[in-house]
Amino acid sequence: MNETINNLKTRRSIRKFKDKQISDEDLQAILEAGTYAPTALGMQSPKIIVIQNPETIKEFSDWNRSYYPIDVPDDLDPFYGAKTILIVLANGKMPTFVEDGASVITTLINAAHAVGVGSCWIHRAREEFSSEKGKALLKEWGIPEKYEGVGHVALGYPDMDLPKPRPRKEDFIHYVD
Repeated sequence: MNETINNLKTRRSIRKFKDKQISDEDLQAILEAGTYAPTALGMQSPKIIVIQNPETIKEFSDWNRSYYPIDVPDDLDPFYGAKTILIVLANGKMPTFVEDGASVITTLINAAHAVGVGSCWIHRAREEFSSEKGKALLKEWGIPEKYEGVGHVALGYPDMDLPKPRPRKEDFIHYVD
């Protein structure tokens, strides 16, 4: 089977990571792949923010948890102990900003799997970066306020077996004449 197809079929969300930072070589390979994600008209409007500082990750974990739609314990870590967090933002003035950002996230998580790094797509970035705190961070980072949060990617070396895939739905694909 083609290696790319095999990677796409075997990638799973990882929710338990080793207490070890991913290598710079793996990180750079993942990030570079993300810059090749398809975007509308090839405009490449998304931006990828890289966070590896443990205190900053803790702050983002607490902040992200505050947007959960249900009550969760104060010690729940939405990033599952990952040592690297990526935040994908996209130009909210582009009508396809959500799709462009989602394309980047999908490329990042598939690239991570291809180099042996586990990943999990984490939501609530839109809520974070539409808040006053989020707008202040954009300003601090030198990113125009028109950028909106699309999602996070938790990265790390898996400390769990890959989950088994669920059976594919029989009605997933429809052919039309």
